[in-house]
Amino acid sequence: MRIFLSIIAASALLFGSCSAEKNSIESDKVVIAYVTSWSSVIPDPAHITHINYAFGHVTNSFDGVRIDNPERLKTLVDLKEVKPELKVMLSVGGWGSGRFSEMAATDATRKSFAKDCLRVVNEFGLDGIDIDWEYPTNNAAGISASPDDTENFTLLMKELREALPKDKQLTMASVASGEYVNFKEAIQYMDFVNIMTYDMASAPKHHSGMYRSEMSPGITCEEGILAHIEAGVPVEKLVFGMPFYGRASGALQGFNDYKNLVNLPADKFTAEWDDIAKAPYIVEIATGDVVCTYDDPRSIAIKCDYIAAKGMKGAMYWDYDGDTDDHTLARAVWEGVMNHE
Repeated sequence: MRIFLSIIAASALLFGSCSAEKNSIESDKVVIAYVTSWSSVIPDPAHITHINYAFGHVTNSFDGVRIDNPERLKTLVDLKEVKPELKVMLSVGGWGSGRFSEMAATDATRKSFAKDCLRVVNEFGLDGIDIDWEYPTNNAAGISASPDDTENFTLLMKELREALPKDKQLTMASVASGEYVNFKEAIQYMDFVNIMTYDMASAPKHHSGMYRSEMSPGITCEEGILAHIEAGVPVEKLVFGMPFYGRASGALQGFNDYKNLVNLPADKFTAEWDDIAKAPYIVEIATGDVVCTYDDPRSIAIKCDYIAAKGMKGAMYWDYDGDTDDHTLARAVWEGVMNHE
């Protein structure tokens, strides 16, 4: 592994030499890659400021943290040898990850959980904790929920902020609509909020369309960002979430990584562009049906323009393994956020 990391270091220096000086003097913009426990890809640290490791979970006893594939987390932390300023966070939760409601319900279990988060941060050399409770008061993911979850979420974030050292970060992943959390109270404890501005629909609707068009579902990316601002999150604490996968129907049913979408047979599928939503989509030639909606470098560039214009914190994406081998989307996000004129 050490030899492999050295190879990454050399390639990162070679690729990044032209823009290293500019990037080093950037303010506090972030580019966050969610990296999963079940994938094997090693991220190129040249294109990211943060790795959010997915996932940790609330333990069955409601008072601690269990980490999926901890050895992989250690490997990712080793990337700090290549890029010392890289931050590696543990993301606790994810869709279907439960026991948050029970853990957050009492002062004792909140304190124990926060204490165990501190243990994990110290043991693995992490830079903070990202809470991905999907979603307080909502049991759609098949997890327990309570009407008290919203209030208890704020108490949990307060407990975590008090337990973690000041130089460690505390963040969260938020549903696009900004529901379920009392941001006016909770935001004071968080460094920033990662908005999951994706998964808002499946084809033929855009699942991450920037603006409203005939193909938009109930919410768009812009509407989600504005909802968070209205809910009380300062714009400079907002991180724009982008998908490295498409949501498909029909012939491409399900979730499809970008690296697979770019290799679809040209005689069966064609890529089109919604110039109102500023989003790409894929049409099955034989039927004329919209079978997949997704993001590409063009739509990412437009989203990065929006980040700069609004003064947002930066961008994040789910997940690193969905990209092509030459990091097409990761480079687009990095260039769009960090080298924006």
